[in-house]
This record gives sequence, C-alpha cells and structure tokens, in this order.
Amino acid sequence: MGAEPIDEGGREAPVARESGTGLEENVAAALAYVLGFVSGLVMYLLEPDNRTVRFHAVQTIVVSGAIFVLLVVLNVIGSVIAAAGSVGGTGSAIAFGLVGGFFGLVSLLVWLASLGVWIYLIVRTYQERNPRIPVAAEIADRYV
Repeated sequence: MGAEPIDEGGREAPVARESGTGLEENVAAALAYVLGFVSGLVMYLLEPDNRTVRFHAVQTIVVSGAIFVLLVVLNVIGSVIAAAGSVGGTGSAIAFGLVGGFFGLVSLLVWLASLGVWIYLIVRTYQERNPRIPVAAEIADRYV
C-alpha cells in the first residue's frame, strides 16, 4: 500500500492529473492561453479526451478571436476617420485627426484590458481555478 502525498496542512495533497499531451492538466490548460487562438487551436487538436484542457483551448480561441476582431475594427474606423480629414481643409483635418486619435486611444485601452485578462486567465487556470468568461465559456461548453 503506497502512502498518499500529504500537503503542508496535513491533508492529502491533490494528485496532479495528466492530459493527453503528457503535461499536467493545469499546465496544459494554462498553455492554451499563452499564444491566444494559436495555442488554443494547438491544444484543442492535441487534446482529444481531457475536457478541462479542451474547454480552456476553446475559451481562448473565442476570447482572443473577439479581441482581435474588435481591435481591427477600431483601428480601421480610426484610420478611415483620420484619412477623411486629410481631404478637407486644415480645420477638418484637425477635427478628424482628433476623432481618429480617440479611436486609437480606445484601441490602446482595449489592448491593455485584454493584456490584463490574458494574464488573469493564465494564472487562474494554472492555479486550477478554471475561470469562465461569460459568453466565451458558454460557447466553449458546446465544443468540449
């Protein structure tokens, strides 16, 4: 009879579960977030059986895909508005430039917020807290 691992508090320590990739489940799930939808797709394809890893892989595909689309839309709108200002006179160039700059600022804020979400998801997933982003988690549940 083998002894169960004991943690510092005298309780049985949780036994790390492995994924199909040979990595511990929490490590594989956290790695799904590291490169956004690219690592999410790789982990989804490499992990046919582990529901936790597959969930986080799909969630990162949805979240990073949505952020990517949002940033592209904001940048295109800002660029079009800024370019439209160059057609008119000096006054319109300044006005349109300011509005285009506003979209650039919003784009920067979205990028910074997404950086925070990305770090949060990696850390909490590694800690086996299994964070769920509301709409993305519902989509991920369907594909697991």
